[in-house]
Amino acid sequence: MVIEPFTVFFYFGIFLAIIGSIATAWGPGVNDPIVRTFNTEVASIGVCLVLLCYNHVLALLTLLATTVIISLILFRAIIRLEEMGADV
Repeated sequence: MVIEPFTVFFYFGIFLAIIGSIATAWGPGVNDPIVRTFNTEVASIGVCLVLLCYNHVLALLTLLATTVIISLILFRAIIRLEEMGADV
């Protein structure tokens, strides 16, 4: 039985997307904002690997778009919380 590389990318991408989503859901309990950002990046890399099985350009664009959007949202939320005086 031969396992093709795209099959490995697909299942590993699904695994990363699930683990990253769970880590992001538990992320607000983490005190370090950098760890929160890494949790969301794991999920976006998982989605990128799944899309890599279908089209390389689609995977690259998805990774770039999700990384930029998630980073901007998280950093804006962290700045807002610090302005309000919350312990981030």
